Amino acid sequence: MFIYLLAGITSYLIGSISFADLICKKYYGIDIKKYGSGNPGTTNVFRVVGGRAAAAVYAADFLKGFLVVTLARLLGGETLALFSGLFVIIGHDWSLFLNFSGGKGIATSMGVTFALAPKAALFSSLVGIGAIMLTRYVSVGSIVGSGLFPFFLAVFRYPAKYLMYGAIIAVIAVYRHRSNIKRLLSGKEHKLGKKIKP
Repeated sequence: MFIYLLAGITSYLIGSISFADLICKKYYGIDIKKYGSGNPGTTNVFRVVGGRAAAAVYAADFLKGFLVVTLARLLGGETLALFSGLFVIIGHDWSLFLNFSGGKGIATSMGVTFALAPKAALFSSLVGIGAIMLTRYVSVGSIVGSGLFPFFLAVFRYPAKYLMYGAIIAVIAVYRHRSNIKRLLSGKEHKLGKKIKP
């Protein structure tokens, strides 16, 4: 029981590290939370600062999810990896260091899912990318890809606990995109490629 408590706290704290916030403040001298959508994540960084910063943010957020799950699996096995993966996502979405706000959690969730179920993660990511290419909305691709992750877990016959886990991740992702859904419905969502000057 102690190892789960320790893993949960550690994973949450690692997830709480906002690389978008840190990178933009240190290298660009701006508070990313005050520009664009205000979201400290890859897409907003891309719109406000540019591709290099966005790539760095994405890689760092992906890796924190991937490495937390991989380390937890080595130390405590599959169940601990699932548990830790959930808490690193929660930490990213509701960061202790950002007054319990945070990003949408897609890059971190992808890191978690690629560590846990790479085949299902790959196919859901490809569908998500396809949705972005078709619609030019990153939010649509994020929602579609996350929503289909449990489906691909079922296709590749992962255990039932993985299906439940995938459903939880999908619900969190859709919930975090509720403002995007409102903007999509009202026609106010920004398409990929639209720049915002800081």
